[in-house]
Amino acid sequence: MTPSPPAQPDCHLRGWWLIVVCWVGLAAAGCEMQPQGGGEGPGHRQQELALKPEQELALGEKAYREVLSEARERILPANSPEVQRVRQIATRVVKAAGIEPLQREINLHLEGYRFEWEANVIRDRQINAFCLPGGKIVVFTGLLPVAEDDDQLATVLSHEIAHALAHHASERVARERSASRGGILSKAFDRQQETEADHIGVFLMTFAGYDPQEAVRFWKRMAGAHAGGSGLPEILSDHPSDEHRIRAIQEWVEPARKAKIAFDQGRIAPPRRR
Repeated sequence: MTPSPPAQPDCHLRGWWLIVVCWVGLAAAGCEMQPQGGGEGPGHRQQELALKPEQELALGEKAYREVLSEARERILPANSPEVQRVRQIATRVVKAAGIEPLQREINLHLEGYRFEWEANVIRDRQINAFCLPGGKIVVFTGLLPVAEDDDQLATVLSHEIAHALAHHASERVARERSASRGGILSKAFDRQQETEADHIGVFLMTFAGYDPQEAVRFWKRMAGAHAGGSGLPEILSDHPSDEHRIRAIQEWVEPARKAKIAFDQGRIAPPRRR
């Protein structure tokens, strides 16, 4: 067997190619999809969703099993330090996602959705991780040396978990089926989702007990990993520029800390009555 060439660092944590897997699985299963609405999403913008809650869960599970099947010889054992570290951090972040005042703070809509959280680590040089719909998480070992400590790894896991909590996969499927896809507008939409995941992630990691300032340090490390490269202009990219991402995250650090302090001190407004 010819050895595979060394993987290039993926400095944008691209996991969204797996949406294609979900889409293929949906078509193969013959599931009927109808627009689900969605209302105002976490970015305080209207979300059009394509998948029912049970479809999100089933498709995420199907894609996850396909990924694990393809990588079965490279999956680290459950008792390995790497897997234990990832699962411990993910558990704390998921627990924070269940805090109702935090859900209101970042405008998450989880009623009616079920998440079956699971995390595995795959031996691969990619600097990458992703979370599929329904809560299936994969981390590649190439990411672990870049995340210097648990706070920085929590940065990544919180970002990826945020995509699942915000139903970004369902929204992308809806967009793919609409006439508004393609070109620069599509890239702007992708960047919008990435920024939302950054925003949600900063709050999640803070409420999970991690230092949000480490999110800034982590993304600076990621920026340094591809410094001098021939990156696309932001308008042509599906991710925010390093400069814009780092500046935005820095602006969210203090609000996230203040929200956590207010929660810890019981200074949180009660839920709105329906």
